[in-house]
Amino acid sequence: MRLPGLAQRIAIVTGSRSGIGAATARLLRDNGMRVIGVDVAPTGADSPDETVTDVTDRHAVERLVDGVERDVGPVHVLVNAAGVLRPGRLLDAEDDDWQAMLSVNATGVLNMTRPLARRMITRGTGSIVTVSSNAAGVPRDGMGGYAASKAAATHLTRCIGLETAPHGVRCNVVAPGSTDTPMLRSLWNTGELDHTVVAAGDPGRFRLGIPLGTVASPEDVAAVVAFLASEAASQVTLQEIRVDGGASLR
Repeated sequence: MRLPGLAQRIAIVTGSRSGIGAATARLLRDNGMRVIGVDVAPTGADSPDETVTDVTDRHAVERLVDGVERDVGPVHVLVNAAGVLRPGRLLDAEDDDWQAMLSVNATGVLNMTRPLARRMITRGTGSIVTVSSNAAGVPRDGMGGYAASKAAATHLTRCIGLETAPHGVRCNVVAPGSTDTPMLRSLWNTGELDHTVVAAGDPGRFRLGIPLGTVASPEDVAAVVAFLASEAASQVTLQEIRVDGGASLR
């Protein structure tokens, strides 16, 4: 997939080690971008474009952004794809699990977005895409903390988008549903997904099925992220696009 306005530009993608973040980094590179991958764990790649940074550490993030802008060049695209999931019901949730999800999924988005949005404003251009979840808009049994943290990430991204829109900076949200990533597979004891069961849903837990009948691939989600990052979406901002096969019926 070739998209306009990406070649020879610079992107930062968080959560680049696996899943949607990794698929997005690959697709943007395929479109000619120089992508700085950011993850809390090493990717194993011997590349100056892969960096270990904890998005919950504001000072570490600011050092990262300063270094990239100084040594590589102006960042045109930010993709907030880092995320953690600690399943469990809210009434029984451990405080550490609650805090971890808020810190990575919401505060991490804010930490990454603010320093880059400020620089994009001065340049009068830029695109910020946050990978949220359809759980942000649909109550989930056993995933309340995750849903709440993703709802915060969704709304703060759109609110920042309202602040930056007069300066030519676009902020959008991609909200995947069930996607075949290590995060989703971790919810299954065997680590292997039964795609038929996932697509069918679980009425006992108020979980709708997937009308298209298939679980998304990371590449399915990455394609929408890349579209929003590109000039093909030059008039798209403050939007949330759900990539869930119709699971949220919206």
